Order: sequence, then structure tokens, then C-alpha cells
Amino acid sequence: MADLPNRDLAIDVMRGMTLALMIVVNMSISETQSYAPLLHAAWHGLTLTDVVFPSFLFVVGAAMSVTMDKLAALPPGQALARIARRSALIFLCGFLLYWFPFFSIDAAGNWSLRPLSEARLLGVLQRIGLAYGLAALLILHGGQRGVLWFSAAALALNAWVLATFGDLTLAGNAALKIDLAVLGAPHLYKGEGIPFDPEGLLGTLPATVNVLAGWWAGRQLRQAGKSHEVTARLFMWGALAILAALSWHAVQPINKKLWTSAYTLCGIGIDLMVLATLVELIDLRGWRAGTRFFVVFGRNTLFIYLLAEVAMSVLWITHVGKPSAMEWVYAQAFQSWAGDKPGSLLFALAFTLACWSVGWVLDRRRIYIRL
Repeated sequence: MADLPNRDLAIDVMRGMTLALMIVVNMSISETQSYAPLLHAAWHGLTLTDVVFPSFLFVVGAAMSVTMDKLAALPPGQALARIARRSALIFLCGFLLYWFPFFSIDAAGNWSLRPLSEARLLGVLQRIGLAYGLAALLILHGGQRGVLWFSAAALALNAWVLATFGDLTLAGNAALKIDLAVLGAPHLYKGEGIPFDPEGLLGTLPATVNVLAGWWAGRQLRQAGKSHEVTARLFMWGALAILAALSWHAVQPINKKLWTSAYTLCGIGIDLMVLATLVELIDLRGWRAGTRFFVVFGRNTLFIYLLAEVAMSVLWITHVGKPSAMEWVYAQAFQSWAGDKPGSLLFALAFTLACWSVGWVLDRRRIYIRL
């Protein structure tokens, strides 16, 4: 149990909004039974769902605008140890999440440990852990100038590697070639039809820029203070980032699964504008209606995310007759009276509310789980 000093309501709300949308999106029954905005773009392009992950990284960076000041006050060795520990723990949580349920059952009913030789190594939390660690080191040792130079270099390098060492197809892109050479096909995501990881190694570089952009935005709000001028400035920078992304899109398309540089800038632009809007409404105009719901998500984000992912995995691997429990509950409780797509959305919303209820109990008891 602990209090939560130095919390920023707008950032908590943005974090909670991102997590709520992430859970709704992940509860998709199938592509044919979900609304288009709740599905990732097939390859090039952008949907509402494609905005979720970069927004998560952005709010990680925004929170770092507070925590990095505390780390900077520590002895260098101690600060490095804390960064390494948090990065490694987030990475480990992601790895265990994909390895879950750890055991498999064959046709004869025999239990066996799922082989590590086939476990997926990278993923959502793994990318967050790596991007956080790299961003923290850059902020700690490079300052604002180092962050700026790294961001420009990372976006340029990412675009150059993608353009030089492969094409922009699923089977021929440079990101896949790097992952195959370093990690091997058995350790990659298998959901694209071929071994290909949308959270692979190359994309971690531009993803770190999303974290750094969040740190920069949070730092602006802390140093210059929350005012109409500052929110207008953030909104303007967001609009310019989106314009730059659209210009880059003409050369190298916006693509979430490759995490192209145009996609990075587009995500940053949207997040800057969303954060500016929330600060304007919440901090400057005193708007509070509905914020409590998202604050609950925003205060125990990692725990609620892990809870949702584990619960969803259990629903998929548990069977009620032939269908999985996931499909059975959807069919019996929602599809039977609401139809395919409306039923799928209502199921996702009900599951999200169940996760929120756990977060509400924790928040009421002032229990906040951190790494």
C-alpha cells in the first residue's frame, strides 16, 4: 500500500483511456465479428486500434518527466541499477505472458512443459521494457539535446534500413530479416501467416522515440506550467508532426507492424494533441466528468493489463464442449441477442468493465502495484 504523490490527472486519464481501448481491442473474437476501427490495418494504413500502442509508449514517457528527476538525483550506479531492474522486470512479465500457461496437454492427456525453444521472445511489454530502458539512459546521460539527436537519427536509420535491406512486404521486409538472423523463426510471432514479429528488434528504435516524445511533452508541462499558451504549443507541434508523417507516408507508408518512421511521427502527433486537449479540459477548465473511470485504469495500469491478458488467455484455452469459453460466453451471453459485431463489442466492453472493477477495488484500498 502506498500513496501516489506527484500524480498528474491528465496523464492518468490518458493512460487509462489507452489501457481501456487496448483491452477492448484485444478482446476481439475474430476479424469478421469486429468493427473495422477495432482491428489493426491489414498492412499499410492506420486505424483507431493502431494508435493504442504508441499512445501507451507516449504516456510511459510522460510519466518519466517526473521519475527521471528522482533518478538523476541518485548516484550513477544506483540510477542505472533501477533502470535496468525495471526494464528487465517489464520484459520478463511480457515473456511470461506469452509463455503462459507454461504447460501443454497432448492427445493422451499427458502434461509437458512448453518448450522455451519455441517461446516468443518479443512482444508488447518487451518492447515497452526495452524502449523505457533506452529512453531512460538517453535522458539521464544525454539530456534534451541528446534526446533530440537520437530521435532524428533513429527515425532516419529506421527508414534507411527498411528501404535498403528489403522491401515493404510482409515476407521481404528488413525488420523480418534482422529478427530471423538474431532471434530465429521459432521465437517470432506466428499470427501473420509466417513467422514475423510486429514488435521486433528494428522497430524498437523508433518506438523509443514515442517514449522520448512523451517525456518531452511532460517536461514542457512541468517546466513552463500548464497554461493555454503551453497547450496551444503542444497542439501545434502535434499538428506539425502529423503533417510530417503524411509527407513521409508518400515515400514510406505509415505501417504499424513495421513501425515506420511515418507511423512514429503520426502517433506522436496524435498523442501531443490528445494530451494538450486533456490538460486544457481537466487542468485549465476544471472538467472532471468521467475522469474517475479512466483514473482507475491509469493508476494500476500494468497489473490490470496483465490481469486482462491472463484472463483472456484462460478463456481461449478453456473449453465448454467444443468451443472455447471465450467463444461460448460470447455466443450465449451476447451474440444470441445482439448479433455478431454489436455482440462482440458488448462482450469486450463487459470484460473491460470487469477488469475496471478489480482496479476500482485496489484504488479504494489504496493498493498500487508497481515495478
